[in-house]
Amino acid sequence: MTAERCGIIRGAMADQRLIDDLAVGTVEVLPDGALSAKLTAAEREGRPLRVKLGVDPTAPDLHLGHTVVLNKLRQFQDAGHVAVLIIGDYTARIGDPSGLSKTRPRLDPAVIDANARTYQEQAFHILDPDPARLEVRFNGEWLATLTMEQLFELTATTTVARILERDDFEKRFNAHQPISMLEMLYPLAQGYDSVAVRSDIELGGTEQKFNLFMGRDLQQYFGQQPQAIMTVGILPGTDGVERMSKSLRNYIGVTEDPRDVYGKVMSIPDQVIMTYFRLLTAHHADEIAALDAGLAGGALNPRDLKARLAREILTRLRGVEAATAAEEHFDKVFRRHEAADDLQELALVPGDLEDGRVFLPKVMERWFGATRSEWRRRIEQGGVSLDGEPVAELAVPLAALAGRRLKAGKSAAAQGLIKGL
Repeated sequence: MTAERCGIIRGAMADQRLIDDLAVGTVEVLPDGALSAKLTAAEREGRPLRVKLGVDPTAPDLHLGHTVVLNKLRQFQDAGHVAVLIIGDYTARIGDPSGLSKTRPRLDPAVIDANARTYQEQAFHILDPDPARLEVRFNGEWLATLTMEQLFELTATTTVARILERDDFEKRFNAHQPISMLEMLYPLAQGYDSVAVRSDIELGGTEQKFNLFMGRDLQQYFGQQPQAIMTVGILPGTDGVERMSKSLRNYIGVTEDPRDVYGKVMSIPDQVIMTYFRLLTAHHADEIAALDAGLAGGALNPRDLKARLAREILTRLRGVEAATAAEEHFDKVFRRHEAADDLQELALVPGDLEDGRVFLPKVMERWFGATRSEWRRRIEQGGVSLDGEPVAELAVPLAALAGRRLKAGKSAAAQGLIKGL
């Protein structure tokens, strides 16, 4: 590392503003004062911190909820430190029991490997891929080579009582629900990752707190300085209530059409705007405080602030051009109520017509996917419109459809110009 590089790190670490910025969006930084101590030690030793994030590739696609901890990891990179991204190809074979009320089904190794490839590709939308700032490791490197003797030593570092202190295990034990021996190995396997990469700081969600502390315990056992741990907040979905989740259909996908990402961000409730800013952007702590005060005091318009948020999220994910194009599309279609340049054609067929009327849930299922019951619900809730006017009926006369612009929510994919028979 060059002297200039070390100088950048020392200057950043000496700055209380950096500590405040790194704390934005976190729930806990433990032990108390550990972040400052780690930064000071790294400054004294003239080296970057090794900041670890472990992820199990249990699903192929990421949504913005997954990027919260990736954004925090990027903040450390921007401050001159090294991000150590661990792809849990072996811990995924166990299955993380965190927050679960029953044993997680074991995944096929081929599925895990495929998910790992797509996870890395999508994570690079957030992380700086510079090899000087990023290490990508697979924990099969060290977990696959453990001998039985080493596994015995690892399991001897803790007790069954300690493992059962986990909230999810304790609940299952008290409810007489099964807990497999394999699941009980999970915290040890994840904790051993910290030993293998000699992490200084580990990031994770609030549900990972037990596993993160296990990493500290194992580092101490193996003669290393224990890592500091930072847990980050949970991102609410587009409903503003529940945690962002594909199963709840309140998510914003990392690889979605930029127009859809922009539109979905614009649809979030006003009360979660600042939560999104804290968890998904890299603003300084004082800038976040100013935005919060401006929104609360009425100096900032919520719609304008959401537009800024959407631009910033898309710029990070897809670049300035994609963000600009998505904003122009949104303004044209949803503010100026003009037809999109690439509005798709929605063709009706003779079988769609019954007694001169078209049952919209049926044709929308064919055009856009989802189920008829889902489209029925959206129509009844006013989420479908024709030329900007909410649709009031499920069955609409053919004469009232042909040549009109149908729009379902803010999705760029779920809209088009209806072509008559």
